[in-house]
Amino acid sequence: MDGDLPSFLGLGVQRGGTTTLQKMLEQHPGAFLPPAKEVHYFSLHYARGTAWYCQQFALAGAGKRCGEITPYYLFHPEAPRRIQQLLPAARLIVLLRDPVERCLSGLFHSRRLGLEPLPMEAALAAEPGRLAGAEAALAAPDGRHLSHQVHSYLSRSRYELQLAHYKLLFPQEQLLLLRSEDLFTDPEPLWRRVLAFLELAECPLPGAVGRWNAGAGEAEAEAADPALRLWLRQQLAPTYRTMERCYQLQW
Repeated sequence: MDGDLPSFLGLGVQRGGTTTLQKMLEQHPGAFLPPAKEVHYFSLHYARGTAWYCQQFALAGAGKRCGEITPYYLFHPEAPRRIQQLLPAARLIVLLRDPVERCLSGLFHSRRLGLEPLPMEAALAAEPGRLAGAEAALAAPDGRHLSHQVHSYLSRSRYELQLAHYKLLFPQEQLLLLRSEDLFTDPEPLWRRVLAFLELAECPLPGAVGRWNAGAGEAEAEAADPALRLWLRQQLAPTYRTMERCYQLQW
């Protein structure tokens, strides 16, 4: 079995800056991440087995700390258990963006890619029905559910529900929660926290830190109707309350 198992994972969130974090860590001399972001082993490719997963890190070289970033891991219902079984000591990083902004960005991202044919309000209203039966479908090692991946706008922003699964399986010291906004507005302190958490040697902040994979949908999301934003904030009120009370994160 070629390759080592990773010692750290980026769990999410979708539209939260994980591509930027990947680009930053790729430039650290002591880290190795597979060139193709989003390996999806614990979500879409679990049936391929551990040997296949190890092969993704076969080019790491001696002494490298291996990791990978797949933002679907935070939302996938089977990923926490699968990760705990294979990588019980893994360090887990979660970039959390303002829940409303993440929801809107995810919606416009799907529209831009041609994955969302419905108008905004209709897409949000259709989400519960689209996600019905998803957990049962995803329980199989090779299970997939398209809407769970691409039509899960509000659901993916319910961070408190997703984090609860990881808190049951991993000690607090193995989880690092960061605000996506800090990655873009003040990356230096965040970068130092990531290096310390992963036990990587200090290294200057990589140059040209930008919003990789931001896409044209960001501008559309920023221009969303204020009434829609208010409605989303109301729907996500439990998330905002829990994130501030239990994790000291607020937006």
